[in-house]
Formats: sequence, C-alpha cells, structure tokens
Amino acid sequence: MAKSYTIGELARLAGVPTSTLRYYERAGLVKPSGRSEGNYRLYGDADLERLRFIRAAQASGFALDDMTALLDHRHATASSCHEVQELIRHRLGEVERRMADLRHVEEVLRQALATCRKTEEPGHCEVIDLLDHTPVAPPKSPRPRRSKKNP
Repeated sequence: MAKSYTIGELARLAGVPTSTLRYYERAGLVKPSGRSEGNYRLYGDADLERLRFIRAAQASGFALDDMTALLDHRHATASSCHEVQELIRHRLGEVERRMADLRHVEEVLRQALATCRKTEEPGHCEVIDLLDHTPVAPPKSPRPRRSKKNP
C-alpha cells in the first residue's frame, strides 16, 4: 500500500514549513492526493518528490513563476529542453540585471562611507545631511510580468 502523509509530515520530510506547503498549494504547484476520514489533506510519495523538485529548482535560482513550466517539462522528451533553455536565459538575464543594480548600490555605499570618514565631526554627519536634502523620485512602475505559456 502506498504511503500517505499529512501536510505536517510532508513538510517535515521535505524540510519546509507547512506555511510554505500551503502557499505552494494556493499557487497550484502541489495538490493533495486525497483526504483522510477526518478530512485531513493527504499526500503521497509522488507529492514528496514533486515538492523536493520545486525546492531544488528554487535553490538553483528559478522563481516560483518558472515552476509550472519546469514541472510540465520534468518528464518530457529532449525537445522540451529548448523551452527550458529559454527559461534559463530569461532567469539569467534577470540575475544579471539584479547584480548590476547591486554593484551600483555597493558603489553608492562605498562613496557614502568614504564621505562619512572624511567629514566626520562630533554631532554632525554629512551623509545624513545629504539624505535629508535629497529629493525622492516617484517609484518606478513594476516591470511587466512574463506571461505563462500553456504547452
């Protein structure tokens, strides 16, 4: 007979909080295999394997938005490899943009630290004064999300 797990057991075996598992359920990434007599959600070994795949993909840099596509191609043929490559290229481009943003932040912070060290006076901080008088630009509109393709 196949093993059944409650949500708590599955979460513990996969090394995730139950809240994460519930989030994955709401996102449609994981679904209970059935219900117990007490109406508890039950999961099987395939669900545990799926959850471990999701966690491994996240640890590799894929976003939750990528999971549906990855899961769809998980047991597919080599022809789906091109679609996975495109997903990787897209994710890599996002990582490169974030890294460039972080390098800019790093440089701004280094300059702020150098300014602090050069102009240090008791009861006065040049960087605080600069921040107090810097106008704030309105927030950027969010980047459009990539549409999910249905294979």
